[in-house]
Amino acid sequence: MTTDTNRQAFSYTLERLEELLDECDADIDYDTISDILTIEFEDRSKIIINYQSANGQLWLAARGGGFHYDYDSENKSWNNDRNGTDFFIELTKFATEQAGEEIRFYPE
Repeated sequence: MTTDTNRQAFSYTLERLEELLDECDADIDYDTISDILTIEFEDRSKIIINYQSANGQLWLAARGGGFHYDYDSENKSWNNDRNGTDFFIELTKFATEQAGEEIRFYPE
């Protein structure tokens, strides 16, 4: 697993998230600046997703806490470095909690 592979995986993940957000019917705004994706909900709470090049991790900050994800190139997934949970599963959980309605972030 290389940092270049992780960087490319993060770029793809960011693009896919933007597509999923555009398709979402909930009242959610988002903005991407310098590889930092900020998702803002109707109650003004935020989820922030970014890439940490020093350690090749995807980081997620939500009302539920801060989480770090390692890239698994074999499965092409980002997994929580503490419990192994898939990034999209946890993002869906946190977004649903903050939006107050079901939000699904499952890429195809």
